[in-house]
Amino acid sequence: MVTKAITRVHIYLDAIKFEHTIFALPFAYLGMLLAAHGLPSLHQFIWITLAMVGARSLALALNRLIDAEQDAHNPRTAGRALPRGLMRPQEMGGIALAATGLLFISAWQLNTLCLALSPVAVGILGGYSFTKRFTWLCHFILGIADGIAPIGGWLAVNPTISPANLLPPLLLGLAVALWVGGFDLIYSCQDIAFDRANHLYSIPACFGSRVALRLSAFMHAGTIGLLLTTGIVLHLMWIYWVGLTVTAVLIVYEHYLVDPHDFSRLHVAFFNINGYIAVVVFAFTAAAIFI
Repeated sequence: MVTKAITRVHIYLDAIKFEHTIFALPFAYLGMLLAAHGLPSLHQFIWITLAMVGARSLALALNRLIDAEQDAHNPRTAGRALPRGLMRPQEMGGIALAATGLLFISAWQLNTLCLALSPVAVGILGGYSFTKRFTWLCHFILGIADGIAPIGGWLAVNPTISPANLLPPLLLGLAVALWVGGFDLIYSCQDIAFDRANHLYSIPACFGSRVALRLSAFMHAGTIGLLLTTGIVLHLMWIYWVGLTVTAVLIVYEHYLVDPHDFSRLHVAFFNINGYIAVVVFAFTAAAIFI
């Protein structure tokens, strides 16, 4: 009985790619640390973490539900839990509901502003999965969904509405949005043939992989520019600039790995390097705060 329960939990976590929280959680923590000018309270840290777990789990669960039929016909995604029958749609829906509840409870525990904005976050997280059906702007909307993370982390600690208070998290949020949207452009190049055959919108399917990769490089250059601006606005110490240099090198290497006619190394570019980027930006920015 215990073994069976552990197996089900493993299936659930794998189905929503729980480990991908690493792409967003460090940036929520960045917003938190920068707003607190150091460590927040333990209460804030715990509920920010749970809010991010809820938000990320909700986004992935809804994506799996909404795209279940497409996933079953796409060779790249046919092995996911719903197409294989490892989970029922009701189970995935239960995860989505539980994640939504966790997000709302966490926002309520943080402050009134976070609670008031949480339905907006849910709308963006849930709406993204529909966008590929009608607009190639889907990559940018995904970026916005992840760009919420540092803004949410900041407002959880400092819920003040003013231009001076909102500028740093907005800069950081836009940097994350361009970063995520940019690597989603790269990732979507795998599905050009499937998207075209099924009348799905994506920039690679609509304009080709070469255009997508060039736009991705432009967006990632914007990410570096916005992170640079964030450091200037917040007067961060020299170690932040070291981290930004490392981040720029990783991004350049990511683009070096991907060729418009060869996506065999895409798995490395998407998962490994982007995980390193998230950790590097967080670690060096945190060091700049505490040194």
